[in-house]
Amino acid sequence: MSGPSNAKDEPLTDHRVLVDYLATGSRPPQDWRIGTEHEKFGFRLDDLRPPAWDGERGIEALLRGLTRFGWEPYEEHGKLIALAKAGASVTLEPAGQLELSGAMLENIHDTCCETMTHLREVKAVGDELGLGFLGMGFQPKWRREEMPWMPKGRYKIMREYMPKRGKLGLDMMTRTCTVQVNLDFANEADMVKKFRVSLALQPIATALFADSPFTDGKPNGYLSYRSHIWTDTDPDRTGMLDFVFEDGFGFERYVDYLLDVPMYFSYRNGEYLDLAGRSFRKFLRGELDELPGQLPTMRDWADHMTTAFPEVRLKKYLEMRGADGGPWNRLCALPAFWTGLLYDDAALDAAWDLVKDFSREERHALRDGVPKHGFKLPFRGATLRELALEALKISGQGLARRNRLNKSGASEAVFLEPLLEFALANETPAERKLALFHGAWGGSVDPVFREFAY
Repeated sequence: MSGPSNAKDEPLTDHRVLVDYLATGSRPPQDWRIGTEHEKFGFRLDDLRPPAWDGERGIEALLRGLTRFGWEPYEEHGKLIALAKAGASVTLEPAGQLELSGAMLENIHDTCCETMTHLREVKAVGDELGLGFLGMGFQPKWRREEMPWMPKGRYKIMREYMPKRGKLGLDMMTRTCTVQVNLDFANEADMVKKFRVSLALQPIATALFADSPFTDGKPNGYLSYRSHIWTDTDPDRTGMLDFVFEDGFGFERYVDYLLDVPMYFSYRNGEYLDLAGRSFRKFLRGELDELPGQLPTMRDWADHMTTAFPEVRLKKYLEMRGADGGPWNRLCALPAFWTGLLYDDAALDAAWDLVKDFSREERHALRDGVPKHGFKLPFRGATLRELALEALKISGQGLARRNRLNKSGASEAVFLEPLLEFALANETPAERKLALFHGAWGGSVDPVFREFAY
């Protein structure tokens, strides 16, 4: 079918266009929004196994059931793999982890309403199918080879490439869940400041949300095993991005980084073409052997940006990627934490003062130590807990100054309460589950599916 040319399909010839694309994300503060995404594990209520895509009690049946709530279906090769409605989408991670990518909303009260509505809808359909859903950072019971795979073309390519680059990439794909928030910036300088603050403080979020202490039904020695997994997934596309802290960092430097991230695929004529390991720089010059003389499109670039997995990711907004998935109140707490730090000028200044003298070695020590030690990780003569409490204080003050109130007159700071409670107790969610495992649960992870399901 012919029609008007789509700008996303126009060939790219100049890397300057890629820089300008990121710059178009700049928005005045009154237009800043909050986009929250979270993933969760499905399980069959009778045997706790993850549901396959197909079958009477499969993920496809769940998606089909959700259409009664006004969600529009999206298919790939005749297979239902996603839903969309009013700026939000429901999508599938590789092993059927169900993800809500929320709409861009004005405040955390709206975010929490959106999350609760989605979880109610999922529970209504899930109850009919005998399915439950669990929020944690890592699948606590089932082995990698017991996890199903969803019929999405890009996942087949990634599945074959991941083991070439790290030992845990397939675990990342099939057995992890996260909650993340996407936040805006005013201009390049504002983006740089927010990027630096959020990268330096990302290990704080990892500790506050650490909730993946089990692998194959037993303690794995970590509090956030999900976070640890990223250290052995693919060094080309993960990590703390030290260059963000270098003089001269901006949109152009991030584009240079992305051009050096090896490709996974190009979506052409309704198919995912395997380009795993190929160079986007060569693609820009029309020098890919698989696509001789062909140039990438903006669609290719937008896809490529989603295949880098650093702790904070830049698109036309900044994505906070350090947190484990969890129960509903922490799904609201994560966007509250980062909104308080980044969307209030005084809070952003205070957060920058907190982290600006961190050395590269300190940033890496926090990143590498938190998955195992959580709040108890030593830092500058104290522990990470003190840093977490200070960050929570700054965030709470930022949310209070934003003064976005609910009908009861409460500010968005109310959503930080579960995080404050963990930090004050010096105990991560993972440590509480470990205590239950060694105590009331009698050495079994099975009760987690009952006691912590949505």
